[in-house]
Amino acid sequence: MVVAEHTHPPTDGHTPHRPPHNETVPHPTADPDGTRAQLATLRPHLLDAYDTALPGAHAAILARLLTALEHEPLPALTGRHHHNGHTHVRFTRAVVTYPTAAATPFTDPLPAPAATVHGETVTDPARLTALLWPGSPLTTEIANSVANLALARAAAVEDLTEGPGIIEQSLVDGHPLHPCCRTRTGMTVADVLTYAPEHRPVIHLRRLLVPENRWYGTAPPVLLAHPWQAERLLTEYPWLTDDGDTGPARPLMSLRTVAPLDGGPHIKTAVDVQMTSAVRTVSPAAVHNGPRLSALLQDLTADLPLDILAETEAGAAITAHGPDRRLAHLIRQAPPDDAIPLGVLPNLLQTVHDPYSFMEDLAEVLFRPLAVVLERGVALEAHGQNTLIRIVDGRPVRAYYRDLGGVRVHPGRLGADPGLHGDLPTDDLTELRTKLSAAALATVARQTIAALQQHADPARLWQTIARALHGTADTQHLLTDPLPVKATTAMRLATNPLQDIWTRLDNPMKEHR
Repeated sequence: MVVAEHTHPPTDGHTPHRPPHNETVPHPTADPDGTRAQLATLRPHLLDAYDTALPGAHAAILARLLTALEHEPLPALTGRHHHNGHTHVRFTRAVVTYPTAAATPFTDPLPAPAATVHGETVTDPARLTALLWPGSPLTTEIANSVANLALARAAAVEDLTEGPGIIEQSLVDGHPLHPCCRTRTGMTVADVLTYAPEHRPVIHLRRLLVPENRWYGTAPPVLLAHPWQAERLLTEYPWLTDDGDTGPARPLMSLRTVAPLDGGPHIKTAVDVQMTSAVRTVSPAAVHNGPRLSALLQDLTADLPLDILAETEAGAAITAHGPDRRLAHLIRQAPPDDAIPLGVLPNLLQTVHDPYSFMEDLAEVLFRPLAVVLERGVALEAHGQNTLIRIVDGRPVRAYYRDLGGVRVHPGRLGADPGLHGDLPTDDLTELRTKLSAAALATVARQTIAALQQHADPARLWQTIARALHGTADTQHLLTDPLPVKATTAMRLATNPLQDIWTRLDNPMKEHR
């Protein structure tokens, strides 16, 4: 049965968070050497492939880190200049020099990229981090990212079967800009092999019965827990009762969200694991907001080629600290099996026959609807993981948006207070435009154009996007304001790593305003 909501106030709208006092910060896990040592026992047949993949993993993560040095407002940075194809970045304790072309995002890294610091040639991004910011936990996070990326590439396969979640498990490299793109802080190597989507596992969630007086939300009082998390929760909370497992499911790009093999709704769970920048739990605000915001957005997009994948139910167990983000889940409508996440799309664009027509279609089903929804009062954070495209006969025909925790809502434009908790409501139009631009334009559009530009003129592709953005209340800003890019490395090094820090790039659509 559905239990009425508890009245304890949710705290915020973000899934990423600092662990509160009732949680422990996940300990950093294996670096490349430690991973290899464990792999010798766990999957010895992967050792040769791992060794082969490791230099490329170092290069890929170093390229992401050098891109941060190229653009971000990093701690102890005092200046940068370019000369003869090289960038010289000055810090209070060092000068870093590297080929400028090594810091080009969304492209394959240069062969054997390296930076020079104090006369030392550095090819290991963790070593570079240690030299620039001694004692920072970012060093161990990046080392873990390198190890897990090499492990993912070592285990990659060409042929994939069909079914829910398969296309998402084909993404090997993770976040295209974040040097912690494959960090799994808190998980052992065995855990990564068992649960990470790039290793194509099938898992079963645990059903944990919760006393009704300890339940918050619209879902029945049964916590659907990730098996990695359930083991810890059952030890910590004796009032939880293990009621067995669910049917088989595949973890999606986010690891903690799964697609049941029977085609049922997706289930977003909580895990005390840091992936990229945050520990991935489900906030009380998300439990409150999901079903309400889903209904609002489905009404708002009814006339657009953009479907909102509704969060239909959500719930959290109540501990001494109220509805607990570590003991929570969301139920979400599944996309069509053939819908492709934007993060996977660049891998498939080499076969596009006409890149200009493809971009025209993509602009009409994605970029223009996002601008229209923004004009109506909601900024969707349409990035590579939470936005999918359905392609028919080589043409994008519809977009799908999921995961509502990162949106921003403007009550004034909506004409009503939607009753949302946390930081989703805002009256700051700049914040709304930044939310849309950073994800859809500065990341998705740049990555897609980078994948197409081998056979197309990038300026013409940007012009196509610009045309699609014309005619809405925010057109002038979207086409002329510098493109905001989240400074993920600067954020990891900041005192508060969850406070957004931005860097801004020239807007390539300026001339098309």
